[in-house]
Amino acid sequence: MSTHEYDPDDNFGHAFHAQAGVDDDDALEHAALEQVAWQFLLLVNPDDEDAALQQFAAFQLALDEAGDHADPATLLRDAIDWKAGFHVGEDDAQGLTEALDELAARFRLHIDWGLDEDTQALPDTDALLHTAFAQLRERHYCLWTMETGEATLAGFITLERDMEAMQLVASALGMPARPGPG
Repeated sequence: MSTHEYDPDDNFGHAFHAQAGVDDDDALEHAALEQVAWQFLLLVNPDDEDAALQQFAAFQLALDEAGDHADPATLLRDAIDWKAGFHVGEDDAQGLTEALDELAARFRLHIDWGLDEDTQALPDTDALLHTAFAQLRERHYCLWTMETGEATLAGFITLERDMEAMQLVASALGMPARPGPG
């Protein structure tokens, strides 16, 4: 990865071709996984390759530590948490609004949660996800959510024009992600 620049518009076409000097099937699969993970990180960090590189380094380290038992979707979710993604308790409305506000700010966007300043109670997390999804779509961004298998909510934001690419990348990673609230 560090010796070769990757083009996000390449649609990871080179990710599954044999690489010179790689004879082992496991090494080839590992290299292909890293290629697709890199594409994912470019999609969730549009125009911010430095952030993608930092998250990729964290992903590679976690992948090496996890070995054969690695779940790429979980490793990527953890690598992007509070940087290009969110992962909060399913009933943590405050944490969800804070995480989504932080992510939206990366794109110079603001989500209007429609809350009365005098009211302290937040709507449930499902309503908050619907609000964020609708407002981001109006500005040509897409909120994605992921199944975690836990009592948590996780997801990320991409450019709306990258929805098809993200669906391909998520599928290649075995990542249970979809546009919009679950």
